Amino acid sequence: MHAEFAVIGGVGFSLEGLADTIDTPYGSVKVWFTRSRGRRVVFIPRHGENHIPPHRVNYRALLWAAKSAGASRVISVNTVGTMSYHPRGSFFIPCDFVEFTKTRPNTFYEDKAVHVDMSQPYCPEIRSALAGAASSLEQEVFEGVYACAEGPHLESPAQIRMMRSFGDVVGMTGYPEVVLAKELALCYASLCIVTNPACGMSAESLSFSEIEEQMKARGQAAKDIIARAIEKLPVERACSCQSVLPQASF
Repeated sequence: MHAEFAVIGGVGFSLEGLADTIDTPYGSVKVWFTRSRGRRVVFIPRHGENHIPPHRVNYRALLWAAKSAGASRVISVNTVGTMSYHPRGSFFIPCDFVEFTKTRPNTFYEDKAVHVDMSQPYCPEIRSALAGAASSLEQEVFEGVYACAEGPHLESPAQIRMMRSFGDVVGMTGYPEVVLAKELALCYASLCIVTNPACGMSAESLSFSEIEEQMKARGQAAKDIIARAIEKLPVERACSCQSVLPQASF
């Protein structure tokens, strides 16, 4: 089967379709092929059936599966905690990132140096389409810097105080997806759902159930935004994402 778009979904997010398995050099990935507003889409669940923790997700297999399915554009759905007082349930579209991960394979090139340009980490065409779709649906949407933590534990107040000087929201799954997509010359952007204040940003303690509940509550709105963005994106890519690899240093 062939898809134009890949949607990588996180906690509590799914798209129904025809199930299939894609074999990659990094392992097999279960996917679902579907359509959105007449466009062909492959849905890839990030955590699998057993909810693999963020630091053990096979990110290379996910992005390779997206490419193998024929997708040239990838939309990632992530949950984040806000470090900038964004309202719960609002949406956040990263324009840049910092990462504090430790153990994740973050390149397809283990035997030679490939330095992809990250001056524009997220595809401007997809970002613009997502922001426009959210606004047209009267959804609160913000932009800024995504900080990726290693997990799987939630961050401490001291970690959040440090990360606040670097980013606006914090999550555990945005990296290395964004870098791996660049290495495959895929257009990539993320639609984040703000599920909670980051640790220390409010007097409340944090729990995974709160994150999961907020994701379920806002899941349909996320699907609507993605569907409208997919509908508006042109068939031909006009961004520079596809030309990053030839400019990389080997």
